Amino acid sequence: MQDSSSPSLRFLHSGFRSSVGRHPHRAALLLGERVWTYAELDHLARQWAAALLRVNARPRRVGILGHRSIVTYAGFLAALYTGAAAVPLSSTYPVSRNRDVVERSGLCALLTDGGSLPHAARLLSDLQDAPPVLIPESDDVPPGLHAGPDVLSGGAIAAQAPLPEPLFPGPGDMAYLLFTSGSTGRPKGVPISHANVSAFLRVNTERYDFSPEDRFSNTFDQTFDLSVFDLFMAWGSGGCLVPLDGPDLQAPLSFIRDQEITVWFSVPSLAVLQHNSGALTPGSLPSLRWSLFCGEALAASAAAAWQAAAPQSVVENLYGPTEATIASTVYRWNPQRSPALSTNGIVPIGRPYPGMEAALLAADGTPVADGGTGEICLRGPQVFDGYWQSPEQTRRSFHEQPDGSWYRTGDLGRRTADGIFLYAGRLDSQVKILGHRVELGEVEAHLRDQEGVDQAVVVAVPGDEEGTTVMAAVLCGPDADVYAVEEGLRDCLPPYMIPLTFHLVDRLPLNANGKIDRGALREQVTSGELEPFPL
Repeated sequence: MQDSSSPSLRFLHSGFRSSVGRHPHRAALLLGERVWTYAELDHLARQWAAALLRVNARPRRVGILGHRSIVTYAGFLAALYTGAAAVPLSSTYPVSRNRDVVERSGLCALLTDGGSLPHAARLLSDLQDAPPVLIPESDDVPPGLHAGPDVLSGGAIAAQAPLPEPLFPGPGDMAYLLFTSGSTGRPKGVPISHANVSAFLRVNTERYDFSPEDRFSNTFDQTFDLSVFDLFMAWGSGGCLVPLDGPDLQAPLSFIRDQEITVWFSVPSLAVLQHNSGALTPGSLPSLRWSLFCGEALAASAAAAWQAAAPQSVVENLYGPTEATIASTVYRWNPQRSPALSTNGIVPIGRPYPGMEAALLAADGTPVADGGTGEICLRGPQVFDGYWQSPEQTRRSFHEQPDGSWYRTGDLGRRTADGIFLYAGRLDSQVKILGHRVELGEVEAHLRDQEGVDQAVVVAVPGDEEGTTVMAAVLCGPDADVYAVEEGLRDCLPPYMIPLTFHLVDRLPLNANGKIDRGALREQVTSGELEPFPL
């Protein structure tokens, strides 16, 4: 690990450090009524980094547990300042899921906000080799966390002399580690290096004319990699990050107007919901300069309505899996040309970023013929090296070619004659729910663990809102108690992974090969033939 007194563009937090020097007294973060300047946020991060180094002289991975608090923002920076990788955890997720992440990631320390203290106590109470815990917002140590050298509370942290300068790892070292839905029933660890994310940030810095006058939305939880764009594109430009939560997410257009947001970034579902409610009236979002959507398919009707509502804004559709660092292709909406290019009402995903390559490959790794449909595969500096402690899963996720390897996204696509990529659906059982990647197999695995459930199938079906997807669970078992099953899922899965409807059947339909006929089940749910259990 090397110490460095000069900012380097090779690290995730380099842009923030540059803004601290150039704009120390400008607003960096607005949380409720509290404004944090760049100098204040930097001081807090350096102080907490010093506290982290006190409990571990060389931390490798630091967990940040909370929800849209100063700990989730300054804590992310503090982890980076120690040279460690940040591992975001959400207190809205079940304790069992977070415990799995803590154990598998091998945390060296855990930062937690005040609101998450009861969660942290349950999380670590019976955990062998529990990491040291830092509680910057409170002097009270809850039952289950034993006061001592492995727990630093607010007073002890506030008395810590700030780290003079951040410690920098190597560019190839991990910047953050996220856990996404996995088909085996356990989340997959996706480590992203500073080199990966710096390549992404450089491309986007060159693409957008963000400035210190910009005010950025933050709609994403920090367990969702799209939040990295919000934080570090805002802070790299000297702009102000303005997170949404609770009521703001229910009325996002009022939030944009009230807060004079200039850079908006969200999943397309949010735009679809506003469009279908009639809230996207022409000219109603005059402050927006950039409107960016990512995480799931963007409906052309929603893009057109958003563009009309924000006439001074550029609307773009970004695409890319977590494994290729946030986004790898981009398409700029054009009201005159784009509707005709949209296939099945879905906006194109565009062309690869500079430095990135995209290809459409068959199952054996060979290119598909022009005009054909193939799996979207990616390579370039943003693509990660492989899954956390899972070499076999990594091997299956790449096509090895003589001239390099291609990451297999599992998404199907086509390409126009002039090189624009079109999204054509999923190759496997993975779906996007509110922008979150969900393996249907993971939900099924947890359903089968519930008492009384003999067999379970989860199918993705269209939601009530155009362009949205929801999950329906079909259960087989004479003793299945749907109320208990749903409650059991809430104890082990995040809210977005709970099926919207549950359906009971005596037997599951089989196809000619003797396999469960998922297509037939999907049709039965969609048509209403299988009625949902009343919850």
